Amino acid sequence: MAERFNLLRAPARVAVLIPCHNEATTIAKVVLDFQAALPHATVYVYDNNSTDGTIAEAEAAGAVVRHERLQGKGHVVRRMFADIEADAYILVDGDDTYDAASAPSMLRLLLERQADMVSAARHCNDRDAYRRGHRLGNVALTRIVSWIFGDGISDLLSGYRVFSRRFVKSFPALSSGFETETEFTVHALALHMPMQEVQAPYRSRPHGSRSKLNTFVDGMRIIRAIVTLVQQERPLQVFSIAGLVLLCLGVVLGTPVVVAFLETGLVPRLPTALLSTGLVLLACLSQTCGLILDAVARGRKEMKRLAYLTFAPLEWPR
Repeated sequence: MAERFNLLRAPARVAVLIPCHNEATTIAKVVLDFQAALPHATVYVYDNNSTDGTIAEAEAAGAVVRHERLQGKGHVVRRMFADIEADAYILVDGDDTYDAASAPSMLRLLLERQADMVSAARHCNDRDAYRRGHRLGNVALTRIVSWIFGDGISDLLSGYRVFSRRFVKSFPALSSGFETETEFTVHALALHMPMQEVQAPYRSRPHGSRSKLNTFVDGMRIIRAIVTLVQQERPLQVFSIAGLVLLCLGVVLGTPVVVAFLETGLVPRLPTALLSTGLVLLACLSQTCGLILDAVARGRKEMKRLAYLTFAPLEWPR
């Protein structure tokens, strides 16, 4: 059994995927660290329109360098997942903030637990590495996703993950930017995939390396992605809440009109009566839309599940 889980000797295909944009300062070290941690893995660097020496540094370090012209991490992830054929995939940022030494244990956990995703929850004591604003935003977004889709992960925006082939080839990859990490988690939770999370060291960027993350712009894009995913995956709940709000407004506005009519036989406030009637009708329409879209969402979920099941489960060679 111990022989089976010796990942450094196993002939299974492991791909390390590194999306990067202008990471000349760090990319060579990231490539060399993962080559040392996983000698049998193939390290791919997907350059996203870098204007510095990223490509030359990655090639000199021994990585397989490819290119994606559409700007944004989501576009790069979509291209990588479509192009690369492997049994297990390690996705990591090229900024040298994640620990390559954690990769073998994450791979081992992927196999032992027959998981489809193992995520690295960032553990850091350096305030400069993981700023308080980013930390609070990550916690808030993680709790929102957990409340809506269920628990399963404590670091929603981690950029260090290990995936099975099943996950990668069934992942729709619809986003274009940093919100792709949110898509990973929602995809796994929506299909009830087995997933695991481990604590992994996280460190500051080296001197001369600059973050591409814009706290407010990317934060708003992530929130928008969550709203869109909720609407797509939970339409009945969304439209039921909207219908309930409209119904309550209609009842509040219409009650005095109905009472006046019962007492006098007259409708003294016709505009209010029409508004109340319209709100109640909209509430009924919202509920109907929710039921229809829920059936559509269920069909989409079944199709994604069938796509997921077309790939065999991960079995490491003996």
